[in-house]
Amino acid sequence: MRRRLSSLFLSGTMLLSVLVGFTSSSSAADPVVMSGNPIITSMFTADPSAHVWSDGRIYVYASHDIFPSRGSDLMDKYHVFSSDNMVDWVDEGEILRASQVSWGRPEGGFMWAPDAAYKNGTYYFFFPHPSDTNWNNSWKIGVATSTKPDADFTVQGYIGGLPGTNMIDPSVFRDDDGSYYLYAGGGAVSYGVKLGADMMSISGTIKQFTELQDYHEAPWVFKKGSLYYMMYADGNPGANRLRYATSSNPLGPWTNRGIVLDPVANSETTHGSIVEYKGSWYLFYHNAKVSSNGTLRSTNVDKLTFNADGTIQKVIQTTDGVPNVGPPSQATEVKYYDLINNNYSQYTQKTDYAMTASNVTIGGGATRSGANIENMHIQGSYIQLTGINGGTGGKALLTVQYATPDNGVAFKADASGDTTGDGYYVPLPSTGGWGNYTGQAKRLVNLNVGTNNVIKLNGGTGGANVSKVSVSLIPTTGQETTYPVTGSNVTVGGGATKSSTSIENMHISGAYFQVTGVNGGVGGQAQVTVIYGSADSQATFGIVAGSNTYSLTLPGTGGWSTYTGSVSRLVTLGAGTNNTIKFTGGMGGANVTKVIVKLNP
Repeated sequence: MRRRLSSLFLSGTMLLSVLVGFTSSSSAADPVVMSGNPIITSMFTADPSAHVWSDGRIYVYASHDIFPSRGSDLMDKYHVFSSDNMVDWVDEGEILRASQVSWGRPEGGFMWAPDAAYKNGTYYFFFPHPSDTNWNNSWKIGVATSTKPDADFTVQGYIGGLPGTNMIDPSVFRDDDGSYYLYAGGGAVSYGVKLGADMMSISGTIKQFTELQDYHEAPWVFKKGSLYYMMYADGNPGANRLRYATSSNPLGPWTNRGIVLDPVANSETTHGSIVEYKGSWYLFYHNAKVSSNGTLRSTNVDKLTFNADGTIQKVIQTTDGVPNVGPPSQATEVKYYDLINNNYSQYTQKTDYAMTASNVTIGGGATRSGANIENMHIQGSYIQLTGINGGTGGKALLTVQYATPDNGVAFKADASGDTTGDGYYVPLPSTGGWGNYTGQAKRLVNLNVGTNNVIKLNGGTGGANVSKVSVSLIPTTGQETTYPVTGSNVTVGGGATKSSTSIENMHISGAYFQVTGVNGGVGGQAQVTVIYGSADSQATFGIVAGSNTYSLTLPGTGGWSTYTGSVSRLVTLGAGTNNTIKFTGGMGGANVTKVIVKLNP
């Protein structure tokens, strides 16, 4: 956990040229994909605590550096991240914030390095938090519980009987006999104690570990074989390192063994966890590679190797990260390779917004100068774009065209689809001058379905003049979706009936069926195709899509079960997945088996 407490702002040049995308393959059937480092890119995270639970996933509980940075005091809103292959990471969402801690510091903030444990069907989340405005002398270790590893945590209270000073960075270890131990401490003081059966009280005497070499903060205890390991951050001035010690007992005494991790990029602090997953050992840690600011840190992971005598080889920090240990999986985190290499080639449906456009407003001190917007260095300045098309929702590519002679400039982007409320960090490296509009800052943001999205660029962290903003989507042109009429999103009425394979009795006056939840992509024309069989010479359906009505002629196929008929009609759909298409009968019969919708044909 960091100890620098003054308000800090971005400085230095962004580290944007060190990585080269890496994907290799051991065979066509067994591709090897690297995670890249950092592994968490949607927000700034530090102090990663990694655990493997019985569902087979690996979970990371991390602290949260909020941008724009205000130092350690602003840290809040814990998130959980998980993976089943070490490469594809999912942000499971926020699980706890300071305002939910009834006994906590009235001003909030100070939600520092956490940890988690599991016992008898309950997940325990341990977090340090002050209980008084005088934060430095009122630290407590809070406990929240849930029946889930990644949601629905409720604060139960805090662990009594602990010192109020330096009681930060809790770490909980489960021994082979089912006993649990709590470790904590900062400011060069380290403690350990056995937890009571309720996981919220202590059992026995608190042990202070005075034998640890240059202990500073961030304890982490694990066991391999019969040996207990204590990892911690040392006090190396300006560039802490991760050291470790070993013992034959979970409460020491400890034998110092050396350094696990050298100082990390652009951050004075270091903090990590060690865990085994699917046969390999890993070290999770943070650095400030993305921001070049030690108060805006990001979670990384690299492999850890033991020597035959149980000692640990120093971990080599990499930009490649670690290889996958399973097939491709769900992911919400964008790999850092893609962030810095601008691998956004699929986002080709682009809309440009001039800064003089009617849907662009400014405020907070930002000003227009001709076609450009200036004075974005002012605290509170902003540029806001309304009526943004998010298509079917999800990821969209935001591009800011800008000029700046400064280093360390960044905008915070807010977007309608951001469910975390954290915003997006948009770095703007120097272009060499206020009039040199060669800068293109790119960031994936989340948008909602449809055309009512808002994107807001917040300034106040260095200056940059903006000439244009672009929003790009993955095009849906040619995307085809089949809707079987037996699906749950297809309903009938007016005498029409569903059989096991088709909709029948559409010859009855007033008969209809409708398909709901139809994807209209970004909106516009779509080709609707009906697959059917008919013994009549000809039938006619009406089609209702939105406020428009269309007619569809269905020639006979020679039999009610001869499903060779296929007729199509262009209709107009709205953006997103909430479209309904209604087919009305009463003018000849046809049995329908499926409806196919092809977007923007």
